[in-house]
Amino acid sequence: MTARDLVGVMQQTLITTLLVGGPIVMAALVIGLIVSIFQAATQINEATLTFVPKLLVVAAILVILGPSMVGSLIDLTRYVFSVMVAAGPVNGG
Repeated sequence: MTARDLVGVMQQTLITTLLVGGPIVMAALVIGLIVSIFQAATQINEATLTFVPKLLVVAAILVILGPSMVGSLIDLTRYVFSVMVAAGPVNGG
Protein backbone atom coordinates (compact mmCIF):
# COMPACT_ATOMS: atom_id res chain seq x y z
CA MET A 1 0.00 0.00 0.00
CA THR A 2 1.50 3.28 -1.08
CA ALA A 3 1.25 6.68 0.51
CA ARG A 4 -1.12 7.70 -2.29
CA ASP A 5 -3.48 4.86 -1.32
CA LEU A 6 -3.41 5.92 2.32
CA VAL A 7 -4.11 9.54 1.44
CA GLY A 8 -7.03 8.43 -0.73
CA VAL A 9 -8.47 6.29 2.07
CA MET A 10 -8.06 9.11 4.59
CA GLN A 11 -9.65 11.62 2.22
CA GLN A 12 -12.61 9.36 1.50
CA THR A 13 -13.03 8.66 5.22
CA LEU A 14 -13.08 12.37 6.03
CA ILE A 15 -15.63 13.09 3.29
CA THR A 16 -17.85 10.24 4.46
CA THR A 17 -17.59 11.43 8.06
CA LEU A 18 -18.76 14.89 7.03
CA LEU A 19 -21.59 13.50 4.89
CA VAL A 20 -22.83 11.18 7.62
CA GLY A 21 -22.34 13.37 10.68
CA GLY A 22 -22.84 16.80 9.15
CA PRO A 23 -26.63 16.81 8.82
CA ILE A 24 -27.10 15.59 12.39
CA VAL A 25 -24.72 18.16 13.87
CA MET A 26 -26.14 21.01 11.79
CA ALA A 27 -29.73 20.14 12.70
CA ALA A 28 -28.86 19.98 16.40
CA LEU A 29 -27.01 23.29 16.09
CA VAL A 30 -29.93 25.04 14.40
CA ILE A 31 -32.47 23.69 16.90
CA GLY A 32 -30.22 24.68 19.79
CA LEU A 33 -29.93 28.20 18.39
CA ILE A 34 -33.69 28.51 17.88
CA VAL A 35 -34.42 27.28 21.42
CA SER A 36 -31.76 29.63 22.84
CA ILE A 37 -33.33 32.60 21.07
CA PHE A 38 -36.74 31.53 22.39
CA GLN A 39 -35.32 31.26 25.91
CA ALA A 40 -33.71 34.68 25.65
CA ALA A 41 -36.93 36.25 24.36
CA THR A 42 -39.13 34.69 27.04
CA GLN A 43 -36.51 34.78 29.81
CA ILE A 44 -36.99 31.10 30.54
CA ASN A 45 -33.69 29.86 31.96
CA GLU A 46 -34.08 26.10 31.83
CA ALA A 47 -30.98 24.20 30.74
CA THR A 48 -32.84 20.99 29.91
CA LEU A 49 -35.33 22.67 27.56
CA THR A 50 -33.17 22.07 24.49
CA PHE A 51 -32.85 18.31 24.90
CA VAL A 52 -36.33 17.21 23.77
CA PRO A 53 -36.44 19.28 20.54
CA LYS A 54 -32.89 18.22 19.66
CA LEU A 55 -33.72 14.59 20.34
CA LEU A 56 -36.81 14.74 18.13
CA VAL A 57 -35.02 16.50 15.28
CA VAL A 58 -32.01 14.17 15.39
CA ALA A 59 -34.35 11.16 15.40
CA ALA A 60 -36.23 12.60 12.40
CA ILE A 61 -32.96 13.22 10.55
CA LEU A 62 -31.86 9.65 11.22
CA VAL A 63 -35.17 8.27 9.96
CA ILE A 64 -35.13 10.43 6.84
CA LEU A 65 -31.43 10.28 5.95
CA GLY A 66 -30.51 6.99 7.65
CA PRO A 67 -30.61 4.82 4.52
CA SER A 68 -28.35 7.18 2.58
CA MET A 69 -25.98 7.41 5.55
CA VAL A 70 -25.73 3.63 5.74
CA GLY A 71 -25.19 3.55 1.97
CA SER A 72 -22.30 6.00 2.33
CA LEU A 73 -20.74 3.88 5.05
CA ILE A 74 -21.11 0.74 2.94
CA ASP A 75 -19.49 2.50 -0.04
CA LEU A 76 -16.59 3.59 2.17
CA THR A 77 -16.13 0.06 3.49
CA ARG A 78 -16.11 -1.36 -0.03
CA TYR A 79 -13.58 1.27 -1.11
CA VAL A 80 -11.26 0.54 1.81
CA PHE A 81 -11.40 -3.20 1.18
CA SER A 82 -10.79 -2.72 -2.54
CA VAL A 83 -7.70 -0.64 -1.78
CA MET A 84 -6.50 -3.30 0.65
CA VAL A 85 -7.00 -6.07 -1.93
CA ALA A 86 -5.24 -4.02 -4.62
CA ALA A 87 -2.30 -3.46 -2.28
CA GLY A 88 -1.73 -7.20 -2.02
CA PRO A 89 -0.31 -9.25 0.82
CA VAL A 90 2.17 -7.80 3.26
CA ASN A 91 5.66 -9.22 2.75
CA GLY A 92 8.07 -9.84 5.58
CA GLY A 93 7.32 -10.48 9.16
